[in-house]
Amino acid sequence: MSGKTASSAILLLILGNFAATFCDAFIKMAGADVPIFQFTFMRCVCMLLCLLPFIGQVDWSNPLEGVKLHFTRGCLWVITTILLVMSLAKLPLATANAVFYTAPLLITLLAAVVYKEKLSSTIIFAAVLGFIGILIILRPTVMNIGMISALLFAVGLAASSLLIRKLPKGQSLFHGMLLTHLCALPFAGGLALFEGADWNWSLVRFAMASSICSIIYGMSCLLAYRFVASSEIASAEYSGLIFAMILGWLLFDENVDLFVGIGAFFIITPLAYISHRDNKKRRLLLAQETLI
Repeated sequence: MSGKTASSAILLLILGNFAATFCDAFIKMAGADVPIFQFTFMRCVCMLLCLLPFIGQVDWSNPLEGVKLHFTRGCLWVITTILLVMSLAKLPLATANAVFYTAPLLITLLAAVVYKEKLSSTIIFAAVLGFIGILIILRPTVMNIGMISALLFAVGLAASSLLIRKLPKGQSLFHGMLLTHLCALPFAGGLALFEGADWNWSLVRFAMASSICSIIYGMSCLLAYRFVASSEIASAEYSGLIFAMILGWLLFDENVDLFVGIGAFFIITPLAYISHRDNKKRRLLLAQETLI
């Protein structure tokens, strides 16, 4: 999976969202009363520890290349992690993820503004269908701190995803991720000190497990969004909602009703269509090259 075609990029995002759902589940397992800033700092440290085995991929001739952008993404990572923990503490896993998946729609819209990407009628229709699916699943949910945190998390996630396109082209994935979390560490550590909560070592296992899943998701996004237009693949992010329904039911006894099934249909349909369209185009190109 190179991530250089729409089909492979979509598959990467689906696998990444599977890992991301487990990341959310581990965070939810940490408990509703978790010290948020301390847990965020733990996750940052755990992320760095997980990335250390790949330190050989760092370009030591220019180790700080793109550091300003990495610092921005690092700060965004801290903020979105805080919002993530807050929302998962207040909302069911499936409901929280339904709100999180407004991010692909935001990515599509923001990419059109920031990168001047063309929005075809097919892409717009796919984004609208996905958003309708989310509304069907949510239904008239009352707005609360958990819901607001989830919406702000989606905004931060979309902004961070768009910044990937500006990263140094020759920089390895692990180099970029290591630099981003190194930049995030002082911010996260300062917030943990400000919080002043007693250190809770029992949270480390959840921080480590969620960090591993988060790294897998981050790698999939870096590969997918670097080579393919965001508007063509962003709808693949909706697939994680299906995984959230399953894990929410299995791990947290959350009910999956008819509305969830209908909403899931609206979300999956555009993914299948975009993937089919890309495969058809590739087959036609191969046939034309063979004739030539």
